[in-house]
Amino acid sequence: MNRRQFLAAAGASSAALLAGCAGFSTTTYSARAPLVENRPDAVYVPSHVEGMEMVGMAEAGDAMVAVTYSYPHRFWTVEQEGTDFTTQQVEIGSDDAVHLMATVWEPETGVVVPNTGLSIEISADDELVSEEVVYPMLSQQMGFHYGANFPLDGNDVYDVTVSVGATSVKRFGSLAGRLTDPATATVSFDYREGARNEIDYTEFGESRRGQRDAIPPMSMEMMPVGRVPESIPGESLGTATIGDLVLRGYTVEADRFGDDPYLVVTAATPYNDLVVPGMALAARIPGDGTPAFAGRLDPGLDPELGFHYGAPVAGRPSGAVELTVEVPPQVARHEGYETAFLETGTVRLSD
Repeated sequence: MNRRQFLAAAGASSAALLAGCAGFSTTTYSARAPLVENRPDAVYVPSHVEGMEMVGMAEAGDAMVAVTYSYPHRFWTVEQEGTDFTTQQVEIGSDDAVHLMATVWEPETGVVVPNTGLSIEISADDELVSEEVVYPMLSQQMGFHYGANFPLDGNDVYDVTVSVGATSVKRFGSLAGRLTDPATATVSFDYREGARNEIDYTEFGESRRGQRDAIPPMSMEMMPVGRVPESIPGESLGTATIGDLVLRGYTVEADRFGDDPYLVVTAATPYNDLVVPGMALAARIPGDGTPAFAGRLDPGLDPELGFHYGAPVAGRPSGAVELTVEVPPQVARHEGYETAFLETGTVRLSD
């Protein structure tokens, strides 16, 4: 995909995003956009939305990497306080010039790859400008990606080197044996502050921001947004919601998962079904006399199931399946997600 194709797709997505959204106005970028007052403990429409520009795409071993950028902006990391989890805002640094984002996916299947350490190194004329281990993140526009704010030394042509670690999740089917080795990809970034300042920036009016809803993700050919599959080839066990996180359970039988049925749980955002990685999830499946399964579900990648949590089970369920969020998703969040997905506890799947 070249820059023109990317911008055309992003522009069409922005038009769809704003269509029917009463109470918005296109304004000049502000590093201090107002936060929504009385934010719900759930997913909500943020105060504003920013466009983005493509830096470049390149192969990194078995993976493809796309690097995009936008204005530097605030985001939140997850913190633990005793047994409770909350988020801590990361402020924009006085010298931050851009928010760089990297999306990593397996190109043959289009599956977005979480649970891999990722760092970005920026250099100019062989001199190091900045280097960061960037955050795994969720945003309403991009879904799961990696990102951070970066300073730059003014207008220049930079080399952006993305180092992608081997993913720690189990892989099945055609993904088995892939994404096992660390790899790097380098793209050229011709940064111009004037061009950055022309990126779309839109603040929503009071009638729109803060509503229990989400803006639609950008849809760009050849650059995937990690979504939960529309259908899972297995038996549905029901759905549950905890902290606005949507959990769906299935049992799937296929040779690639072994002799026993495979318990699959997808974790998704409401409204747009974006995958949510980074949590500790356990399950208890009632059986005849003894549980068919009781234990931790492992994160996995599969061509048909995408990113999910799963484990083999030794029998058929004979009652409602219980899921326990032991640790909520440990991913940073863009605005609109920072107050959601923080609960722990047990829920039951039901139709």
